[in-house]
Amino acid sequence: MVLPFKFHQPTLRLMTNKHCLMRASVASLVLVTALSTNLDAEVPNDSSKHPTADARSIPLRTLDSEFPFTPVDNLDAWKARADAVRRQVLLAAGLWPLPTKTPLNAMVHGRVERDDYTVEKVLLESVPGHFVTGNLYRPKSTPQDGKKLPAVLCPHGHWDDGRFSDLGVAHARHDLSIGAERWENAARYHMQARCVQLARMGCVVFHYDMLGYADSLQIADHRPSFPYRQPQVEIGQDQFFSADADARLQTLFGLQTWNSVRSLDFVLSLPEVDSQRVAVTGASGGGTQSMMLSAIDDRIAASFPCVMVSTSMQGGCTCENAPYLRIGMGNVEIAALTAPRPLGLTAANDWTRELRTKGYPDLKRLYELYGHPERLTATFNIHFEHNYNHVSRCTMYGFLNRHFGLGMEEPVLEGDFVPLSRDEMSVWTAEHPKPTGDRVGPQHEKAIRRWMTDQMEAELAKIIAPGHIDLVSLRKIVGGAWETMIGRELPEAKDLDFKLTDKQDRGAYLEMSGLVLNRPAHEELSARFFYPHDWNGEVVLWVTPQGKDGLCDAAGKPIAAIQSLLDAKCSIVAADLCGQGKFTADGQSLNENPMVDVYGGKEAWQHYSAYTYGYNPPLLIRRVRDLMTLVAFVRQHERRPTSVSVVGLAGTGAWVAAARARLGGAIDRAVIDTDGFRFQDIQAQNHADFVPGSVKYGDLPMLVALSAPYALCIAGESKATTDLLSAVFEAAGARENLTIAEPASAKAFVDWLIAPLPAAQRDRRQ
Repeated sequence: MVLPFKFHQPTLRLMTNKHCLMRASVASLVLVTALSTNLDAEVPNDSSKHPTADARSIPLRTLDSEFPFTPVDNLDAWKARADAVRRQVLLAAGLWPLPTKTPLNAMVHGRVERDDYTVEKVLLESVPGHFVTGNLYRPKSTPQDGKKLPAVLCPHGHWDDGRFSDLGVAHARHDLSIGAERWENAARYHMQARCVQLARMGCVVFHYDMLGYADSLQIADHRPSFPYRQPQVEIGQDQFFSADADARLQTLFGLQTWNSVRSLDFVLSLPEVDSQRVAVTGASGGGTQSMMLSAIDDRIAASFPCVMVSTSMQGGCTCENAPYLRIGMGNVEIAALTAPRPLGLTAANDWTRELRTKGYPDLKRLYELYGHPERLTATFNIHFEHNYNHVSRCTMYGFLNRHFGLGMEEPVLEGDFVPLSRDEMSVWTAEHPKPTGDRVGPQHEKAIRRWMTDQMEAELAKIIAPGHIDLVSLRKIVGGAWETMIGRELPEAKDLDFKLTDKQDRGAYLEMSGLVLNRPAHEELSARFFYPHDWNGEVVLWVTPQGKDGLCDAAGKPIAAIQSLLDAKCSIVAADLCGQGKFTADGQSLNENPMVDVYGGKEAWQHYSAYTYGYNPPLLIRRVRDLMTLVAFVRQHERRPTSVSVVGLAGTGAWVAAARARLGGAIDRAVIDTDGFRFQDIQAQNHADFVPGSVKYGDLPMLVALSAPYALCIAGESKATTDLLSAVFEAAGARENLTIAEPASAKAFVDWLIAPLPAAQRDRRQ
C-alpha cells in the first residue's frame, strides 16, 4: 500500500558554505491525515509481503564492478560535478587540503650522452627524507629561437623492475612478429623507448619510479605481506595499511600521487621548460597515476593515460586504491576531469576492450559540450594484449605533436636507440649512496606518516587557534571532507515515498510501521512512528543501537523518555538504519563492516581495506545517509512540523553528529551523548563505527563543532571539547544554542527537547 502523500516540489537546499538552510519551507512526516481518517482499512502486518529491493543489502561493489560515467546534459552541471569529483580524489589521496610543499632538494647527476639526447639521474624529496628517483631525458639541441621546451612526465606502471624493465629477447621477438613493435631494443626496453623518442621530438622527459620499484627502495613493497583488519600487532598502528593510517587517509596511493605532484614541481623548476606545455603519460598503473595527476593538478596541459580508463576493472594494486576513491564514480569520470585540456586514451584486449562503446562516447559528448572535440584522442587496438607498445606510443607522439605544436611529420615513428644499462640509470652511486637504517622500511614509513599527521594537525591548529576560530576554514576543510565522505545531498521530496505495513491506535497516540522509500538510491528503511492525536507539531527522530525496537521495552511499551515526549505531544520516529533489525538474508543485524577480498584473498595484500572502502561507504556513513533520508521525509511532507529534532544516545552520538554536520539547520535540535567516543580508539578496519578519514579531520570534537550555529545539547565530553564547542558557537554568534548536559540524563535531554527553541535559532529558520 502506497499512501497518497503530496510533497512540496521545492527542495530543501543547503547553503554549503555556511551550513545553513536557505529556508525550511517543507513539511512534516506524519502520515497523519491519510492514516487517522482510515483506521479500519486493511493493512498487512507482515512486511515480508513487500519484497524489498533495498540496495543497502546487495553485495558490496568491488574493483571489478561496472562504473558507468554519470551523464551530463550541460557544462554547468558537469562543472559542479567535476568540482565534487576532484575533491573526492584529493580527499582519497589524503591531499585535502594540500600539504605544505617542502624544498625538493633536487640532485641531478650522472649525465649520459647519446647521439641526439642526454640522460641524467635525479633525486628529489617529495617529503623530507623521502626520495623520488628517476631519469631526466633532454634533447641535445635547443630551439634556435630561444623558445622553451615542452615536458612530459612518465610514470611507468607495474612492469617488473619498473624503470629498469627488460622484457627479454623472446618477448621482444614475439612483439615484432605481431606488429606491436618496430625495433628489438624498443620491444625489450619499451619504457626507455618512449622517453628516447620524446626527447628526440624536443621534449624534456622525467621518467620516475613508483614506490618499491627500481631505485625507490625506502618502501620496499607496496603489496605488503602483513595482515589487516585486526589490531596490527605485527607492524604497529604507525605503519601504512593499519587502521590508524586509514583513519588519517594516509595511503601509498596518496604518497605516490604526492610524488607525482612533486615530480611536476621539479620539471617546472627547470629553466628550459615551458610551463604551458607539460604532459603526463603512462600505461597500466602508470595510466592510473597519469589520470590522477591530471585530475587534481591543472598545470598538466595534456594527459595520455593508457589501458586504464574503462568502466570495468578500476585498478588492482594497493597503490591504485584508497578509501572513497571510486564511491559513486570510476576511472572514466576521473579521466574526464582533464577536460577541456587534451586527453588521449588507448584500449587493448583487457578490461579496456569495451572503451569504444562504454566510456569513450561519454567523454566525446563532454568534449563536444566544451566545443573542443578535437582535443580527445583514442585508439582501440584490442587485438593487442595489455600494453604500451609502439602502435600505442605512436598515437601518443601524434597527440603531443599536434597539441604542443612540435612540427613533426606524422605519423611519428620511433628510430632505434642504444638502451641504458642498469648502472647508467640507477641514481645510487658511491657519491649518492642508498638510504639505509631508519631511512628505509618500517621506521621510514613511520617518519612519513608522522610528517603527514603533523601537516594536518598544524592545519587544524590554525582553524581553532586560541582566541580565533576560523569558521570559514572549519566549514571548508573539515565540513567539506565530511560532505565528501558522506557523499549525499538531502533527498528531494519527489524521490521519497512510504509503504504502510501496520497501524495501531494506542489511545493517546497512533503507532504505525512501514517502509520509507528513497527511490533514486533504491533504499527501503523499516520505520516506526508514534503520533499523538493532539500532536504539537514537533517531531523527534530517536536513534538507538537497536533501531526502531529501541523505542520500547521488552513488554512493548514506550521507554520512559519516549513516553515523556509523547506526554508532551511530540511525534516520535525511529528506524532500522543500515545493518539494524533483520538486515541480512538470514534475518540478522550487522555488528561490523562487511569487507571485500580481491583475487581470492590468497595473499595478505588482497585483504586491503581500500578494496572495500574505495568502492563502498562505511557502515556508519550508510547509517548517516539513512538519517538524512528520514530527516528529509519528516520535513518534506505536506504538513510541516514546527521543529525536527534528532537524538543520538547509547553509542549512536557519532552518527547523529555526522548527520547534523551535513544537514545543518535541517535538524532544528540535536542531542548527542558521545560517552567519550573517539574514532582514534578503533583499531580494526571492520569495526562497525570505523570511518576512514575520521581522525584526520579532528575526530569527533571537530565533527560535533560543525553543528554550530544550530541548537545542540552535548553530553559525555571532556572539558577540552566543551571549551572548543563553546568557542566555535561563540564565533558563530550562537553561544545560546549550545547546551552542555553534565551529567547526561534522559530527563535532561527530554526537558531540553520540549523547551522552546532559542530565539536566534527560530530566526535562522525563517
